[in-house]
Amino acid sequence: MARMPHEPEAFCEAVMALLTRLTPERKVELVGTFEMLIDGRHLALENLYRMVLNDPDRGVEIVEQFLDHLMEGEEAANVPLPFDLAKSRIMPRIQPESIFGHLDAQLVVHQQFVNDTVVLYVIDMPHLTVSITVEQMLKWGVDIEEIDRVARRNLSAYSDELKLRVIEAGNGGRAAIFQENDGYDASRLLLGSLHGRLAPVLGSNFLVAAPARDAFLAVTADPADFAEKVHSRVEIDYKRLPYPITDRFFVVTMDGIAGTTAA
Repeated sequence: MARMPHEPEAFCEAVMALLTRLTPERKVELVGTFEMLIDGRHLALENLYRMVLNDPDRGVEIVEQFLDHLMEGEEAANVPLPFDLAKSRIMPRIQPESIFGHLDAQLVVHQQFVNDTVVLYVIDMPHLTVSITVEQMLKWGVDIEEIDRVARRNLSAYSDELKLRVIEAGNGGRAAIFQENDGYDASRLLLGSLHGRLAPVLGSNFLVAAPARDAFLAVTADPADFAEKVHSRVEIDYKRLPYPITDRFFVVTMDGIAGTTAA
């Protein structure tokens, strides 16, 4: 197969064929567009489809790598990991609330955020992340506040050497970009140092766009036409990029982070 099919249904059938070839002992079935069951467990394929659309020449390679990592993730999730070993790998990840259409909210550790999003907590492993379950947290003997403290501390340490790129628009607007493509660009909205770092560049109150997992763009709130122009691009990226989060701006102030329903 030179390329993955572009049409969604054909794409999903091709993924099923590849997975069946890699693991013929598994029961695999399609239950809807971008919806697959593997031995009864749900797998959403839309993010994989978007990944392939962004790099169609590597489509088959991307899918095979994704499936390999999926199998690794299942094995890792079944290996008990003591808290002392896991805590250096715990990270926060912002997700849309819609993720609970595929994931049972009662089973995974999470907190409500703004803009119809939640913060999930994951164990960062080579090539993949594993969501922390409530059962795992209880076995560790810790609570969600401790998980959150550890995750934010790790995110901060992970971002120490982060390079910030500042762009100046002709109309006086400014934008600041983090782009590490490490799976945590959007999550850097949670950094405790974010306001102190960006306020001198963008003003005391500024806007942050996190249309997808690997996208973070902070912009000045004024002039309004600059923010509106950026928001138009954010809406496109939200529909195009893998692992979408929200097309809304987050409002960052000295007092914290709020949500918005419009640019």
